Amino acid sequence: MASFVFSILITASLVTRSEFYNTRDAEIDRLLKKLNKPALRSIKSPDGDIIDCVHMKNHPIYDHPLFKNHTIQMRPSSYPKRLNNESFDPEKHNTITQLWTINGKCPKNSIPIRRTKREDILRADSIERYGQKDPNNFPQPNPTYSTNDNSSHEYAQVIVRGNFHGAKALINVWKPHAQPREFSLAQIWVVARSSNDTKHNSIEVGWQVYESKYGDDNPRYFIYWTADGYNRTGCYNLECSGFVPVNQHFAIGAAVRAVSTLGGRQEMFPATIWKDPHSGHWWLKFSTHLIIGYWPSSLFNHLQNGANEIQWGGEIINRKDSSQHTTTQMGSGNFAQEGYKKASYFRNLEIVDENEITRQHFGTGSIHMTKESCYNIIPGTHQVWGHFFFYGGPGRNPNCI
Repeated sequence: MASFVFSILITASLVTRSEFYNTRDAEIDRLLKKLNKPALRSIKSPDGDIIDCVHMKNHPIYDHPLFKNHTIQMRPSSYPKRLNNESFDPEKHNTITQLWTINGKCPKNSIPIRRTKREDILRADSIERYGQKDPNNFPQPNPTYSTNDNSSHEYAQVIVRGNFHGAKALINVWKPHAQPREFSLAQIWVVARSSNDTKHNSIEVGWQVYESKYGDDNPRYFIYWTADGYNRTGCYNLECSGFVPVNQHFAIGAAVRAVSTLGGRQEMFPATIWKDPHSGHWWLKFSTHLIIGYWPSSLFNHLQNGANEIQWGGEIINRKDSSQHTTTQMGSGNFAQEGYKKASYFRNLEIVDENEITRQHFGTGSIHMTKESCYNIIPGTHQVWGHFFFYGGPGRNPNCI
């Protein structure tokens, strides 16, 4: 009798497990169908990505309940003006190309979207929160720098506060080592903080190395948004509806084609985020003429009125699976004091003010370093580089354990 009962329990366990995997497979299939739209053409990139050219009528923005009848705006109504018509514009000296374009281009009236694969979802911690950051991991900087050994997210940033309609910078690109379940990134945050920490709005743009997300250790262009401090809204790239890409030649989430080398050539790209004064949409531009797309104003509550904080810098995640600090690197993996061609940097930091004017002078900024012995930052000013900073670090070292 006992063996009979045991056999029944084993059979029931196997059936339950089978039902679980069948349900999970069905959830993954539904998500893949939602994310991967019908393609006019699919292009295999030399780095392994598949880029689907999706017709504008199947644009992912139409999946969002607020934007079922959204009229896609193909160009901003205006661009931020430069203070005193400054003649030097570092954007003009930087062009961006992506590796997948070697094998073709998307047809007219379509946009390139990096295909999501089943293994991408299987690597994620949760199907339900696929593409989302952990909730309530918003940077909480003090005026100078803070030490917070309990935080799994670590930062080296320059932060300014005020009233802003945008931000920009030239962002140096490296290929740091990151542990498989961790990331290392460099980005701009455009933030509208509220009195309620769970309601912060944020737009984020930069590059990241994130193997458990992308399946490799290539630095990749990425975007992110949230309207409630990462709780329920927002996502990376196009993994939920929100951002409206309009560029036929640029795939969000694709790899950065060239990275900096130690003591050698330095690679960087200009990024500008600004609020359209007519529509209120927040636009993203790389280099002089590469308009990527926009976040509709109605995605947000606080950012509808503008930002009250801009952040530039690096971030890593430390999973703390052991008692030691992670060896995930930030930036180039070198500390800021190593300087040019060794440390990573941001240069030409600028804000867009409420009059849509781009300015270098933005008052007193603050420095935020979560753990200075692991990752640090050194700011400065220069005739050509404007406001800049070197930043980064190796993570675990004799002073960071």
